[in-house]
Amino acid sequence: MIRVLVVDDDFMVAKIHSGYVSRVAGFEVAGVAHTGADAVRAVENLRPDLVLLDIYLPDVDGLSVLRQLRASSGADPDVIVITAARDLDTVRGAIRGGALHYLIKPFSYEALRDRLEDFRALHRKLSELPGDSPAAQQDVDQLFGSRHRRAAPPPKGLASETAEIVERILRQATAAGGDLSAAECADATELSRVSARKYLEHFVDSGRAEVRLRYGGTGRPERRYRWNS
Repeated sequence: MIRVLVVDDDFMVAKIHSGYVSRVAGFEVAGVAHTGADAVRAVENLRPDLVLLDIYLPDVDGLSVLRQLRASSGADPDVIVITAARDLDTVRGAIRGGALHYLIKPFSYEALRDRLEDFRALHRKLSELPGDSPAAQQDVDQLFGSRHRRAAPPPKGLASETAEIVERILRQATAAGGDLSAAECADATELSRVSARKYLEHFVDSGRAEVRLRYGGTGRPERRYRWNS
């Protein structure tokens, strides 16, 4: 069983992410932390295999926590960053700190599940290599290749041809410096709003697009989509 520490300053978000982890076979939540200091202590005490690490914490930022974990002579878990931070300096800091993945909030259960399954596959490959002999280049290529997900084909019920149309419309909007709502995509593609959103969410889940929430007035925030360049 792969043990996971969930780190997030928002108690409700931490609960949601813990629920996501518990739904993936082979994973369990070892603990939850809401501050950077608590996260460092939890890693030392619980020795998790993986940390889901938020960047915006009330005492220190997540990158500082990541650096502390890497400098520690004790537990050294793998880390997946889960955050609303989109600036390139933060992304670079996560990469330099050795984070395996970087998930931008809000994300779906499927998006996190895919990252966790990537992590499980990586550890399975590591465990299968003989520990008493040097790794061959093909073994190393497989290990590093497992950290980069391939673009997923549309799931059952979604047509590849329609996905290409939605992708083209979304790419055009992004290239023009904008984004799209499901309703705007539906108008441009002559799909229903429900169908357009299914394709847009598929691109988000596969890492090819991102979603932002636009707040305004009353009611639920609007989901706005951009293609990942």
